[in-house]
Amino acid sequence: MRVLVTGGAGFIGSNLVDRLLADGHEVHVVDDLSTGKRENLAGAAGQDRFTLHEMDIRDPALVALATELQPEVVCHLAAQISVRKSVADPVHDARLNVEGIAAVLTAAHEGRTRKVVFASSVAVYGRPATIPVPADAATDPRSPYAASKLSGEIYLATFRALYGLEYTTLVLSNVYGPRQSPDGEAGVVAIFTDALLNGTPTVLYGDGTQTRDYVFIDDVVDGFVRACGAEGNGRRFNLGTGIQTTDRRLHSLIADAAGAQDKPGFAPPRPGDLPAMAVDPVPAHDGLRWQPRTDLPTGVKKTVEWAANRRMT
Repeated sequence: MRVLVTGGAGFIGSNLVDRLLADGHEVHVVDDLSTGKRENLAGAAGQDRFTLHEMDIRDPALVALATELQPEVVCHLAAQISVRKSVADPVHDARLNVEGIAAVLTAAHEGRTRKVVFASSVAVYGRPATIPVPADAATDPRSPYAASKLSGEIYLATFRALYGLEYTTLVLSNVYGPRQSPDGEAGVVAIFTDALLNGTPTVLYGDGTQTRDYVFIDDVVDGFVRACGAEGNGRRFNLGTGIQTTDRRLHSLIADAAGAQDKPGFAPPRPGDLPAMAVDPVPAHDGLRWQPRTDLPTGVKKTVEWAANRRMT
């Protein structure tokens, strides 16, 4: 199968590329490397079934590329991912995320693509009434970023109605694992890991009881691979564990794996932060035969080991 991965030099995208290549597929990555890193694709670069196309997804050349390649599946992960940046500059967010998906879907249609697999976010649920959040929960976007992700789902449904272009939307909870950067709009696992390995202070916002649903990168990648098939067409699935983990417990797990002191500092809660979040993964099991297989202590250990080895190279 020929697969085109947008944002394939990023954290999730590059891990997906490695899995697709390992499964024997031909993989083309489109990434402008504004946030993605060429080094993330070092393992893929030497393989004859892999090509990196350095371009913005909004570049008109994307249509020509898709027309030439005719990828069977497009995995769309390229995006502006910062909620705070979207609030500060909603026009920029819309240009990247809304214009971006319109461009990708146009290219997929012109390239006779069978299916688009779209990376969405729990942000589309806003402040959910039920936790774990069901995949059919009402959406309640509370940031331009969330609105742009929800707009992406509407575009997907529109192109399916117009052209028969299939899609599956994957709503990702807090993804963590090797290659996640501790910089910028980073996940807290990467931030704590970097700080605890370097001996720098860590901070918990609030009293440490805020919860999140942490899902390991290998499990998320498996969800994308399964969604590339014929199952789950026209549906949204949550990729998460359904398990709530407090910030305080997460810090303890990472400190233990890093061999560091478990003594975080505390700061006032940040405005807008949700007190709790977890998503229901059961529909993904029913619809994609997917389930998370990596428990948090195991995933944290693998992540810390990767980060520690990287510091020594």
